[in-house]
Amino acid sequence: MTTPDARQFVGQVIESHGGEAYWNSLEALDAEISASGFLFTAKHRRPLSHVRVRAFAREPVFTFFDFPNKGQTSELVGDQEVTIRDSDGRIAARRERPRSAFRGLRRQFVWDDLDFIYFAGYATWNYLTTPFLFLRPGFEFELLSPVTRDSASWSRLRVTFPDDMPTHSRTQLCYFDQDRYLRRLDYTASVVGQWAHGAHFCHGYRTFDEIKAPTSRRVRPLILGTYLLAWPTLVALDIHNIWPIALV
Repeated sequence: MTTPDARQFVGQVIESHGGEAYWNSLEALDAEISASGFLFTAKHRRPLSHVRVRAFAREPVFTFFDFPNKGQTSELVGDQEVTIRDSDGRIAARRERPRSAFRGLRRQFVWDDLDFIYFAGYATWNYLTTPFLFLRPGFEFELLSPVTRDSASWSRLRVTFPDDMPTHSRTQLCYFDQDRYLRRLDYTASVVGQWAHGAHFCHGYRTFDEIKAPTSRRVRPLILGTYLLAWPTLVALDIHNIWPIALV
């Protein structure tokens, strides 16, 4: 159950990142991203370089433009399906209930295009819409005792996600600095494996219209969910630009 102090803290976090009223005026966020890291190597995926994407504000819907090939458009619709369409809008590939496909042995070693679109789609949708996705119903929050990082105090918020939202793990731990900016989040990337504990660091905050967002994200392994390793970088995500799209 969410306590009043946790609810108040979440309100402060949302306000620091641009505010509820502004977020409610948006239909989506377009962004240009690049991504690489050990996870790409492990799953035999090419890094992303300056790919245009769109994260919708109301539902977990995410689009890649000119991906996986030029002229193609790929889309995630929650846990329902992922698709690849050709330049004429025809479906070239489609997978229903894509999360369930990760139970197969092949996914331990190789991800195909639809596997990658699901994982990268829901993950990047989460990243671009946090903390505003906390406005959706079904979340629970617990404010924990702060910790000290680099001589600064970071607040900690344990977040429990609703069951109908695609995300890494149902429970995640978020760290915020004194300005209420998100600086770190810890989770288990259960699609990768129940052992895949990561610490996700957020740097380089910039303002895009009224949205304040980190432009550099790095994910590093947490052994047993506790001990941080400096190497390898599991995912390196750079956000080159964000273009908020207003509701019509």
